[in-house]
Amino acid sequence: MRNSLLKLYVKAQSLKNALKQENGQDLVEYAAVIMLVVLALGTGMSTLASGINSAMGGLGAKISAFLS
Repeated sequence: MRNSLLKLYVKAQSLKNALKQENGQDLVEYAAVIMLVVLALGTGMSTLASGINSAMGGLGAKISAFLS
């Protein structure tokens, strides 16, 4: 996870350095916002996946107990 975040950060910094002109400022801001959204989605997806996994495990246990 850290390695992918580091790669994303390096790409964002490279983009920021390449576009230091005034006309590229909006693009850098969009890239920063996209980077934050990707980070939030990555964090949220792992939390959501573990929640779904535990819910399905509980459901499977209840179905198994019902059928026994």
